[in-house]
Amino acid sequence: MTEHADLEAMLSRVGLGDRGAFESLYHATSAKLFGVCLRVLKNRAEAEDTLQEVYLRIWDAAVGFRPGQASPMSWMITIARNRAIDRLRARKPGTESTQRADGTDLLADLADDAPGPERSALAAETRAQVLRCFEELPEDRAIAVRRAYLDGDTYAELARHFDVPLNTMRTWLRRSLMKLRDCLSR
Repeated sequence: MTEHADLEAMLSRVGLGDRGAFESLYHATSAKLFGVCLRVLKNRAEAEDTLQEVYLRIWDAAVGFRPGQASPMSWMITIARNRAIDRLRARKPGTESTQRADGTDLLADLADDAPGPERSALAAETRAQVLRCFEELPEDRAIAVRRAYLDGDTYAELARHFDVPLNTMRTWLRRSLMKLRDCLSR
């Protein structure tokens, strides 16, 4: 599986309309998202159709993805799950029903993948710690790190923006990441 940071970078690039990043994102995540659709729909053909709709939604919505608010995989799984449930609900009478023979609803048994209170609290605590650590960096270094790793700016773009040599920008980013790592490990 692709790393969390790689998925964030791909989503950032997809948000900018990068088709190559979209293709990479598809190859890295399609098996997992197909599994989510198949688990909900229990029909391979419908799951395949839904997966296409999921990636269209991801393409359109990637510009709004905010790293740090949700993990990229959780964000995409939520889109897949919601789209599959929408399709399940839209089935016409006479096709496969969402009702079991005993009258209970299949949708009631679907697990909710949303983070629980404990996970949400832990995520909020981690986010606060990351923000505190960013405050320990000089302002220009913090901005450079955010632009490089959250916005997807290249080293060359950053070097031009901050009017420093390319190797200096690489050093800034490397040292800043080391400081952030040290701060987060305290």
